[in-house]
Amino acid sequence: MTFSSAMATGFEQVVQDLQQNLADQEHFVLSLQGEDSIFTRFNRAQVRQSGTVRDARYQLTLFKEQRNCRYEFPCTGAEIDQQQALQILNTLRAEILGVPIDPYQVLPTGNAHSHQVKKGQLLAPDQITAAILNPVQDLDFTGIYAGGTVLRGYADSSGQQHWFATDTFTLDYSLFAADGQAVKGTIAGSEWLPVKYEAQIATSRQQLARLAQTPQTIKPGKYRTYLSPAAVADLVNMMSWGGLSESDMQQGQSSLAQLREGQQLSALFTLSENFSPGLVPQFNHLGEMAPPQLPLITSGQLVNTLINTRTAQEYQKVSNQANSDESLRAAEVSTGKLAQAQILAELDTGLYLSNLHYLNWSDRQSGRITGMTRYACFWVENGQIIAPISNLRFDESLYNFWGNNLLAVTNFAEYAADTDSYGQRSLGGSWVPGMLIEDFTYTL
Repeated sequence: MTFSSAMATGFEQVVQDLQQNLADQEHFVLSLQGEDSIFTRFNRAQVRQSGTVRDARYQLTLFKEQRNCRYEFPCTGAEIDQQQALQILNTLRAEILGVPIDPYQVLPTGNAHSHQVKKGQLLAPDQITAAILNPVQDLDFTGIYAGGTVLRGYADSSGQQHWFATDTFTLDYSLFAADGQAVKGTIAGSEWLPVKYEAQIATSRQQLARLAQTPQTIKPGKYRTYLSPAAVADLVNMMSWGGLSESDMQQGQSSLAQLREGQQLSALFTLSENFSPGLVPQFNHLGEMAPPQLPLITSGQLVNTLINTRTAQEYQKVSNQANSDESLRAAEVSTGKLAQAQILAELDTGLYLSNLHYLNWSDRQSGRITGMTRYACFWVENGQIIAPISNLRFDESLYNFWGNNLLAVTNFAEYAADTDSYGQRSLGGSWVPGMLIEDFTYTL
């Protein structure tokens, strides 16, 4: 029996016991998060650490008389889970009496069911070292590979039940030059493709060779800028933090409020949520199934925000089954017409940015984002890369770089996976193209 099927069987048994022991006016939600993963850490093109993580945890939430409280506990997949769940149910019954009333509490409803198990073609444990290190033996290669099964489960007292399991991997790596500069790359998916990996390493090698030149200091100012898909993904991720949330919009904390007041972005910019690839669960924290596709910004116009049922109830809106944070789960930015071979020519003279970091809002109400350039960023003249640049700080409004200053969007997109593994491996990521922008502002 596989890890996923064993956990699913145990999950169903716990759900049945909770259903049978529920008292009048009580409701529950049971969620499960788990993984069976291999982690391998590399440094200087050698394996420095390798191990496996097989872990799963339940979270049980009890609702009663407009109050709720929750408890998290380990999942073993064995009969002990059923006993522990019933003990915790009794604990929650005692604790909920001291919890304040929640005026906007949303109880689980409906009877939706889903079961999605996506099998991948990942590297076998004994293949990982050779597959990753053979193409980079002559390089100062550092990185971490994480691969295996990640699963999510949901069930509630109304009868809803969902199961999601997927085989995925991420390889987050850097190639270092002798002076400490680095080229960063990420490859992720459900299938390890040696040809794709070797092609990406070849591109990273070319960038590493260019880093051998003396870095050029760029004065603060406005420059035509090409943002790689990885850089665009970092900017898109900011939309999950005071951007597309309807709750933030209602509370005056959204960076996109001006779009609701009639301002528009460039017709080249289209953002949506797309669950069709099946990389993340379509159900949310209440077991509600989000639409397979949800347009958010279409040709520069705000057409939807992310609305969960709690926000809908509080502000008399219609829910589109967003998660509890009303954040992006399956972001997709539409491609344009700029071909890979034409990027440098269209950039002409300006900055080519492969990566960004330390992003934050400098003025959320005006959509201003600040951050730093990082990893393989170059000065370009007349369509030719001249030299790497010293790190720069930028401070620019999304109403500019996704507005009138957006010159072109690439005709290809890349998958920028979420590589976080703090506490557990994350799921999902975003599909994003590269973008050519006029007059991007650099301040330091």
